[in-house]
Amino acid sequence: MAQRRAVANRWRRRPADVPPRYQRGTSGEFTGSHSAASLATTTPPLPSPTVSELSTALPVPHRDRPFRFTLQASHLDRPEDLIPLARKAEDVGIDVLTVADHLDDQVAPIAALMAVADATTTLRVGSLVFSNDYRHPAVLAKEAATIDRLSGGRLEFGLGAGWMTTDYTATGITLDTPSVRIDRLDEALGIITALWSGEPVTHHGRHYDIDGLVGCPLPAQRPGPPIVIGGGGAKLLEVAGRRADIINLNPSLPAGVIDHRAGPTATPESTDEKIGWIRHAAGDRFDQIELGVRIHLAIVTESRQEMFDALAGGFGMSADQAAGSPHALCGTIDQIADDLEARRERFGITSIGLSASSLDDLAPLISRLAGT
Repeated sequence: MAQRRAVANRWRRRPADVPPRYQRGTSGEFTGSHSAASLATTTPPLPSPTVSELSTALPVPHRDRPFRFTLQASHLDRPEDLIPLARKAEDVGIDVLTVADHLDDQVAPIAALMAVADATTTLRVGSLVFSNDYRHPAVLAKEAATIDRLSGGRLEFGLGAGWMTTDYTATGITLDTPSVRIDRLDEALGIITALWSGEPVTHHGRHYDIDGLVGCPLPAQRPGPPIVIGGGGAKLLEVAGRRADIINLNPSLPAGVIDHRAGPTATPESTDEKIGWIRHAAGDRFDQIELGVRIHLAIVTESRQEMFDALAGGFGMSADQAAGSPHALCGTIDQIADDLEARRERFGITSIGLSASSLDDLAPLISRLAGT
């Protein structure tokens, strides 16, 4: 318990001993594991450990981390509802309020995050996640650094490869293959973190060219805001393992929509496999990474088994798999709290992402577990 409290505020500043992402090369370009040169090669997938190896070898720091609760402010009735929701979330004990980056009926993330930061005092703000295809990385690096400075160092910077097909088809933005989008995301993250260093950045890669640009302003958090990446496939989670400070374990969405096909990739067994991919990509830094999930179903009820039976039938999994899925919370507050404790012990998951619609029902849970 004491260890968990000691790291409860770990994202107020990034640890000083986190290895630098870049080393300055003699040519003036950034070299090392996150350089343009390294992005030009594909890292072969590494074999995953077995489930039993994962359950016994999970580093102690993951199991000893305190719970953090994040709140996704999506699909509000009115944009004006965002600020009252943020203040309520801060009062309840939510650690981070996040917004998405889609072109449907949601607020625009950059303005929304700054408004929330201005209206609160301790609540952290985050993008879940910025879509890399919508902005040049140099532009996004500047926007993110500005939010971090003006919020007093409260930004959590989530960036994704883009996945919602309707955003692309409605706007004519080219929807490249997942492999290309993930490669572009990897390269963009290298540019963004380099610009946060304050040093001149020269980069000539597959997707972007930067010539002597100096990032300004610099983020308040050094060397930068914590990087958040979510994914469900091996290639994206390999990038996350190398790049991210916080990794959200997502169901796979190969069709670019959330439907029944996501079910088999939301099971406990699938989650074990995803953690294995992350461990191999992260290497020695794995124990520094915070693992999280987004809760897609949260129901406080006395009829727990009935709900899991219905969930299993709709998503192609067994009732036991539905009950063990880290993406669902169902039961009494006591049962849900026990489930989260068990999932922390098995998976090391401590960042719990909730929807705004579940805030009232789960407020007693947040009060009980946040920071413990």
